[in-house]
Amino acid sequence: MGHGGEPRRAQAHDGELGAAVARAQEGDEAAFAVAYRLVQPGLLVYVRGLVGDDAEDVTSEAWLEIARDLGRFKGDGAGFRGWTATIARHRALDHLRRQRVRPRPSALEQDVLELPGPQSTHDQAMEAMSTEHALALVGELPRDQAEAVLLRVVVGLDGPAAARVLGKRPGAVRTAAYRGLKRLAKQLGVESVTDEASRTLGEST
Repeated sequence: MGHGGEPRRAQAHDGELGAAVARAQEGDEAAFAVAYRLVQPGLLVYVRGLVGDDAEDVTSEAWLEIARDLGRFKGDGAGFRGWTATIARHRALDHLRRQRVRPRPSALEQDVLELPGPQSTHDQAMEAMSTEHALALVGELPRDQAEAVLLRVVVGLDGPAAARVLGKRPGAVRTAAYRGLKRLAKQLGVESVTDEASRTLGEST
């Protein structure tokens, strides 16, 4: 785990992502494809948590905006993940307003609950959250908890970055993520969310 509890997988790719974004801003289409490959999987799961089956369409709209405004972005790989998550969230909320339906946090719950435990890792979370069953469980969480879990564990944002996406204080997002995982753990019969699991989600304030 990196400083502030950022998931190791996301952190490991931040350097590659940042370099790809910089090249893409100079017109390198192959580099943009690399950035897309690194960001899209987590972004799609996050959006699915908001709009359900319409996630692919909404995420495609988000990438059109990302590509259009790429020249305006300033930051590193971690910053790019936060920026893309913010754009995707806005597109998802616009979609929900058009559909006049309440957000459906979707499906991250059940397998996510295998996340809490002494051996909790980002890889385990990603594998758990890749299932439809897991997303269905996350969809039963209060929306603030579902989004916090998705942004922290799936998208790989640290506390401050997730807070910026949601327009909330880092401490509130950290608490929501912890409570969400604890609730999921209870549903899955996991004894508890350990202190280590809490650190895995990040302790940045």
